[in-house]
Amino acid sequence: MAAKAGGSNVKSDQLRSLVSFLEHEPQPMIVLDTDYRILAANAAYQRQFASPDSPVVGRKCYEVSHHYAVPCDQAGEHCPMRKAQELNGPDRVLHIHHTPRGPEHVDVELRPIFAEGGAIGAYVERLTLVRSASARPNDEGLVGCSAAFNLALAELKRVAATMLPVLLLGESGTGKELFARAVHENSERADGPFVVVDCSGLTETLFESELFGHEKGAFTGAVARKPGLVDIAQGGTLFLDEIGDVPLAMQVKLLRLIESGTYRRVGSVETLHANFRLVAATHKPLEEMMGSGAFRADLYYRLSTFPIQLPPLRDRVEDIGLLANSFLQRRDPARRLVLDDEALVSLQRYAWPGNIRELRNALDRASLFADDGIIRLHHLPPAITARASGLPVAADDQRSLLQIVATFKGTRSELAKYLGLSERTLYRRLRERGLDQP
Repeated sequence: MAAKAGGSNVKSDQLRSLVSFLEHEPQPMIVLDTDYRILAANAAYQRQFASPDSPVVGRKCYEVSHHYAVPCDQAGEHCPMRKAQELNGPDRVLHIHHTPRGPEHVDVELRPIFAEGGAIGAYVERLTLVRSASARPNDEGLVGCSAAFNLALAELKRVAATMLPVLLLGESGTGKELFARAVHENSERADGPFVVVDCSGLTETLFESELFGHEKGAFTGAVARKPGLVDIAQGGTLFLDEIGDVPLAMQVKLLRLIESGTYRRVGSVETLHANFRLVAATHKPLEEMMGSGAFRADLYYRLSTFPIQLPPLRDRVEDIGLLANSFLQRRDPARRLVLDDEALVSLQRYAWPGNIRELRNALDRASLFADDGIIRLHHLPPAITARASGLPVAADDQRSLLQIVATFKGTRSELAKYLGLSERTLYRRLRERGLDQP
């Protein structure tokens, strides 16, 4: 591990002991002074986050991680060091860091090291790559870099390692099943089954049979014993999609299952024990339904231990290019479909009432007209081109613009086209935010 003692209030022998300890840690870790300077970096950090031709020790953390010229809080982001100073204790945040592989989501945990007299002398930062989401176009899983997406992802990372029930809330088409799968993949049950129950398509009788299973002869047509989805989910995760559609009479049986961990197959008197992690999702207003008597209050409070609000696509404008390129990559990896600038700007200006599902459908349609592999404005559905108006939301939102600048890989001219702005307007907005450096 490389180390540099200058700029820290921690004694040199204390720093050497800390460096020796961190060198044996398998996760990437660095030591920072109170002026954001990296004093030491262990081998795991050097391997995952540093380029061989660009040493990190002695450089500012925000310069290395974000390519910023100022600390994160001055660039519109949450700065864990600033927060740790306010709290006089640890802080944790999910950031997008620049790595040798490109931008990646990183879970950052920062803890202060106290010098003599109780003042903070330095900080230790542990960094964990979030592998269930990508900040680049990807052929599977969650994709995004916007502030709204990162907030939901950070909450997911907080709860995934526990056994608490998770309730995913959001409009239809916001990717609730992908988030539920990410909860499963980040949990200790990742090697177990991930079982999806689509509650919206099940009648009361069918719901009970599908969920709990049934015995032979339990009802007409039950010619053999059938295991339920609770059986199949043993040791894994049970995802109840559209939980708001569960028939009221079945809600009490579902509550009993969750609270007691026991159930009985239809037609059986034998009590069985369940062993699953519960994730539920809905686009319906459960609190309003609870008030009207359409949803049981006791079930709602049992499910809503850890609610996560998933953002609509209109609040993730800076993710549209990432999502679009991901869908095109997934649809036909060999064909290499791309969007031209006008088409992308049109997608960014549209309100997307159908959210990510609508975006995917629009691109599937447009790709059939792109004979040369380039999706142009006139290939998009008329409803999108007719209703797209105004500048992209991201162009007017300070935090979103800062994140786009941090992750955009093209020239400033290309960035202006991406945002639907003239170069002069873009430079003016960057100067207003202190981002006019090359």
